[in-house]
Amino acid sequence: MGQMPRPMPPNLYRERNRHGTVVFYVRVGKGPRIRIRGEFGSKQFAGNYHDAILGQEPQRGSVTANGTLAWLIARYQDSSAWGGLAAITKEQRGFIFKIVIERAGNASLATITKKVIQQGMEDRSKTPFAANNFLKTMRGLFQWARNAQHVEIDPTDGIKGFSNKTEGYHTWTETDITRFESRWPIGTRERLAMCVLLYTGLRRGDATLLGRQHVRDGVITLRTAKTGQQVSIPILPELAEAINSTKTGDLAFIATKGGRPLAVEGFGTWFREACNAAGVKGSAHGLRKAGAVRAANNGATVAQLNAIYGWTGEKMASLYTKSADRVKLARDAIGKLAK
Repeated sequence: MGQMPRPMPPNLYRERNRHGTVVFYVRVGKGPRIRIRGEFGSKQFAGNYHDAILGQEPQRGSVTANGTLAWLIARYQDSSAWGGLAAITKEQRGFIFKIVIERAGNASLATITKKVIQQGMEDRSKTPFAANNFLKTMRGLFQWARNAQHVEIDPTDGIKGFSNKTEGYHTWTETDITRFESRWPIGTRERLAMCVLLYTGLRRGDATLLGRQHVRDGVITLRTAKTGQQVSIPILPELAEAINSTKTGDLAFIATKGGRPLAVEGFGTWFREACNAAGVKGSAHGLRKAGAVRAANNGATVAQLNAIYGWTGEKMASLYTKSADRVKLARDAIGKLAK
């Protein structure tokens, strides 16, 4: 999750539990402490915080029987191993666990065999990325469970993921950007989301958490969830205009109509629908790539791209600078073909 932004909402406090995991609670005056569950900045967190401020205990899931898959997942999500994962990883895996619990939460751990995991992979084989994410999630669960002596055998052991080699996410063209802007003018949440992604270079998980608490003197400063790198990004006029012209949430710029932050998976689906409505074959990640292409074409160096996108080393940034250099060299050299 990175460092907690300051200031926090009123009456919200944080502390570390015995597992070393950061937990939040609300206490109004000398009233009772009410635990707030969910990732800070998430829709669940915001809803629970709102209930707690009103003195209402947030709804908790029903008690699960010991030795079931749902019970094991609950133990895992209360462990230091889970607490040490990046915020974006926890949200993505939490989404997968939700589906697993709905389908097989009451299943005995003894029935979760290698064959069952392989069948779960087959059920998702039409979407290799989803299948591999399912495997990573279950592998993380059962590796922890074996170390914690909740199970003797890891049913994911030896199972390989599917090959998911593709051409990658479609990189937005300048025409795509113009088409999207025409469909979604300044003042719409869709336009604000596009501006945040394009003019900050943030991944969608970080973009959904971005709020006024991360801005000081016109500069965004936050620690990215995936790499843990701290980035400092000056707010460009285009982004400032979009923020100032759009109704935002209290904890996040990109929010629901009710002002609550969007979950990562929900944001991805919502933004893709906005792209479809604009006639753009694009996604949130493809827009991030477009920003890198634009910056490289405008002369950004490897070091400058690393500073914006939170990359380390030269591998990622070089992909964009080398491509930009080839275009420039070709333009400079094409005249040499003439007689």
